[in-house]
Amino acid sequence: MNESTARRLTGLAGIAVSAAFAVEVPLYFLYSGPPPDSNVLARLLIGIFALAFLLVFVTAFRELVRRVGPAHAWAGNLAFTLGLVYATVTLVSHGLEAGAVIATDHPIDPTITVDGTYILYGTIGRVLLAMFLATVGYTVSRTNLLPRWTARSAYVLAVINAVFIPSLFFGNEPAHFYAANGWGTTASAGALFGYWLLALSISLCRSATRRVTTDAPVQVTARR
Repeated sequence: MNESTARRLTGLAGIAVSAAFAVEVPLYFLYSGPPPDSNVLARLLIGIFALAFLLVFVTAFRELVRRVGPAHAWAGNLAFTLGLVYATVTLVSHGLEAGAVIATDHPIDPTITVDGTYILYGTIGRVLLAMFLATVGYTVSRTNLLPRWTARSAYVLAVINAVFIPSLFFGNEPAHFYAANGWGTTASAGALFGYWLLALSISLCRSATRRVTTDAPVQVTARR
């Protein structure tokens, strides 16, 4: 895989993640009480696809870092590992919620009922995502992989995620912004990550196009 292909694959995977998040997150706010099973299972299925695309993103990002800045391959490996663990933890949370909904014969709100997911989505997710974003920001800044704003915005978003780490001390009411499973701790933080990833991914795709143009062979026509 050459650099241009790695940039394009990473960017397209990131755009797919962002698109899935954009569809998933609003589904959490459609009902004031327990949502119907179809709503819960639909948003979880979309989330599963988003996380699958995230795995492609972090894998391609690691390969891209190896191509652009071999000396910082360790940072690319760290970003890959953190992204992999974050996706795994969130997939487990999705599985717990889906299982509870399928096994119950009446509508439930799994964000409240499935208490095992409180800190998986909340504190644990925020720790992993903060570390992932900080690592991506460091890697981009050291390798000049992308414009500086991508690294700086990654650091800012890492701090925002870190702010929500103590949320496990503030109850389990989803309507509360800063609760362990609150809409700020989970949905809003996830939405911000999706928007940031979309911007970064578009930048990656555009850089792949420029790279192809730069690397295009120059044809020399012989004079007669």
